[in-house]
Amino acid sequence: MLSRINEGDFLNKRELYDSFADMGSETKKMLDKIETIKAEMMRVIEKNAELEIENQHLREHLKELETQKQNDGQGLSKSRQNLEMLYEEGFHVCNIDNMYGTRRINDEPCVFCQDVIYGERR
Repeated sequence: MLSRINEGDFLNKRELYDSFADMGSETKKMLDKIETIKAEMMRVIEKNAELEIENQHLREHLKELETQKQNDGQGLSKSRQNLEMLYEEGFHVCNIDNMYGTRRINDEPCVFCQDVIYGERR
């Protein structure tokens, strides 16, 4: 009987050691996964920061464009503002084929009128 107890103790110790060895390797695998996830999370955080900065720059650029657009509308001379008002009411302000003052068909845009209003300022 004494030999059986010794053999049982030996097996229990061996199983205990093997269990600790298995737990050690599982812990190492888990640490490797944690490091991989940590690295991926850092990459995502960096990308997010870059996108936030880019988004802010785009918002600033959009605000500049809107301001510029508002200033362009206000930058028209008084006579061009009057022509713009007539054009928006549906009349031609260009003198192509003596169209000045005639009603635009279905209020379709006229590039010649737009050139007179917004074209190169002399």
